[in-house]
Amino acid sequence: MTTMEQTRIERLPVDPAFGRVPSRGTVDRTAEALRRNGFEALVVEDGAEARDLVMSFIPEGSEVGQGASETLERIGVTAALDDRRYVAVRPLTRKMDRATQGREIRKLSSAPDVQVNSVHAVTEDGQMLIASNTGSQLGPIASGAGKVILVVGSQKIVPDLETGFRRLRDYNLPLEDAKFQETYGRRSAINKILVLSGDFPPGRTTVILVREPVGV
Repeated sequence: MTTMEQTRIERLPVDPAFGRVPSRGTVDRTAEALRRNGFEALVVEDGAEARDLVMSFIPEGSEVGQGASETLERIGVTAALDDRRYVAVRPLTRKMDRATQGREIRKLSSAPDVQVNSVHAVTEDGQMLIASNTGSQLGPIASGAGKVILVVGSQKIVPDLETGFRRLRDYNLPLEDAKFQETYGRRSAINKILVLSGDFPPGRTTVILVREPVGV
């Protein structure tokens, strides 16, 4: 038995209320609020429709960055980016030597043509929260990438920022922490949080709200 297998997983309590799907009206009102804040916002029915829409927005030959995202994994975006028509930054940098190519890795990861990601919470008044252990995906989303595409399951909609921060602490962190322990044998943490309250320039960020629950 390996050391990791011998390690007991310490599970934090998960609040299941944050996994519930809101009404269709709430989803539509949230999309409209995002538009008022300068984001492009589209609503689709399911993950397959979201995947096809994401890929239609990415020009061939683009450098495409992606943060670790269960949403993108589940709907097939991660697999679709592994295509010669795109320069997928994440698998490219994983093949590079951090000891000797650290500068190149930082530059490639910080300013791709397109950054594809998800968020951990979106408020009904059109703000979004993204938490991170390392912060590697936050820079491109905030300003580094030329274009940002965010895919968000409707179960991530919350009434306000205060509730959004509780979702990070009581829902996302416990799930991510358990996954980290199982995969890497260490704990996760919320070290950095990005709050998107508006977009500049307007329309740089496209948010695809998915009515069905996708990701966590």
